[in-house]
Amino acid sequence: MRQAEFMQTDDSTQLVDHFCRHEFARLIAALARKFGVRHMELVEDAVQGAFLRALRSWPLKGIPPQPGPWLYRVAYNLAMDHLRRDLRWNSVASAGSVEDPSFQIEHPPYCEDEITDSQLRMIFACCCDEIPRESQVALALKTLCGFGNEEIARALLISEANVAKRLVRAKQRLRSLKFDPNALSVQDFQARLPMVQAVAYLLFNEGYSSTNDDRLIREELCEEAVRLALLLAEHPWTQGPRSSALLALMLFHASRLETRLDESGRMLQLADQDRSLWDHRMIAEAGRWILRACDGEPTRYHVEAWIASEHCTAKSADDTHWDRIVQAYDLLLKFDDSPVVQLNRAIAIAEYSGVAAGWQALNAIEHQFRDRYHLWTAAAGEFAYREGKLSEARRYYERALSLTSSATEQTFLRAQIAKLDTPELDPAKPAQ
Repeated sequence: MRQAEFMQTDDSTQLVDHFCRHEFARLIAALARKFGVRHMELVEDAVQGAFLRALRSWPLKGIPPQPGPWLYRVAYNLAMDHLRRDLRWNSVASAGSVEDPSFQIEHPPYCEDEITDSQLRMIFACCCDEIPRESQVALALKTLCGFGNEEIARALLISEANVAKRLVRAKQRLRSLKFDPNALSVQDFQARLPMVQAVAYLLFNEGYSSTNDDRLIREELCEEAVRLALLLAEHPWTQGPRSSALLALMLFHASRLETRLDESGRMLQLADQDRSLWDHRMIAEAGRWILRACDGEPTRYHVEAWIASEHCTAKSADDTHWDRIVQAYDLLLKFDDSPVVQLNRAIAIAEYSGVAAGWQALNAIEHQFRDRYHLWTAAAGEFAYREGKLSEARRYYERALSLTSSATEQTFLRAQIAKLDTPELDPAKPAQ
């Protein structure tokens, strides 16, 4: 929803919520770039304090003409006030990590270009060798992309407790660092590029298929990931085949966002989506970027973009070249042999070679998934349904239903269970 629409309703609480969800990470990035990464926790506290003041002030005094700069100014002042009270201020100031406490902001730097650049630069700052590698992505997703611990755990396939430990280690290391994010060299950007690409990739994935219990799709995360990927693909320091392939992958998937849910908010399988409503201009743009990505060694982003392009360019579900998709998944396993990739490969095999072959691939990874991952169990339910084993399919679907907390996915699975009572219907195809 645009700011003007909030202004028309004069719903200040709703506007604060909007900025909290959409601007929190950007404020963190802009202020961390100014104060230094060693003061990241101070910056987080200051931004949270600014939102609390907005909740108290805006309903009484009205929404300021420029809410973003207002929040930036308040957060900046809160951080400065804390540093002024800190008995160690002199040593901090002499280290040059922040500006002189008498400095006053006349024009808060809250223009879109500078905020986006700050966010990208701070992601590069977090992805440094001095922070444990396993903690870098978690830190960037948490602090600079606004992820919760549960979202990070789902994205990285680890426990929330593990996420918490990684974040503690990363923030402890940050406090000891004294480097200036503004002084990152071309070599720094290029060395850290693969990790930053991974952050953008996970950011898009969370938006495309969210771990949020109430929202399957979070468009704002997809849009933010595409913006970051576009910066990487166009910037002379970070452009190249890998960045181009990542952007193409996102654009292919983003072209179908509007059709993944029906008018009632229920999830639609790929075969049921109205392809005439896909954004074909975005598909064409993705095609141009994938062509630019061909001049170099293939990466996982190239292969995943290939898979996405096969779906996006097929005129119908029946026209899909499943042989090419299976071939692509075989290649993808060389870059990523994770259980999730193997699950998607099993579904593709079932489409190309039949359910029996799909079962064989699915059973090969059963020990990694069964009774723990709802998508494996849902795929098993689809396979059983397509074989006419309705009671077995019901057991799988009901188990999958118990394994997910997503309201959208629960609704979809209940619909799958309901169709078992109408066996005259043709077997459905697994969702992609």
